[in-house]
Amino acid sequence: MYRVLLRAKVHRATVTEANLDYEGSITLDQELMEAAALLPFEQVHVLNLNTGARLETYVIPGQPGSGIVCLNGAAARLGAPGDKVIILSYGLYTEEEAQRLVPRVVRVGEDNRPLSAEQLAER
Repeated sequence: MYRVLLRAKVHRATVTEANLDYEGSITLDQELMEAAALLPFEQVHVLNLNTGARLETYVIPGQPGSGIVCLNGAAARLGAPGDKVIILSYGLYTEEEAQRLVPRVVRVGEDNRPLSAEQLAER
């Protein structure tokens, strides 16, 4: 049996753009992606703290150091610049792997630069 568990989290990033005229996805500063160990086109869930909206999409890399967090396509209807979001990535793990998993949490400042990448909980 496999379990679905949180693998990575970008906590309280600020939406910088909303681009309705794009196919879809969320564009993230490549430095944020690396800090959270997110791969291009990886599935993520985006939780908007301002509106309560939740969406599922995939991530694409933005310019490193730009601080970009851009909701693209239909996602642009679920948030606006200035909204705070949490970006989550999940993984499938065996029972054995699940016992050892320590999710990565990346906290960001107002400029969407990583403040820290830390373990969510020690196991």
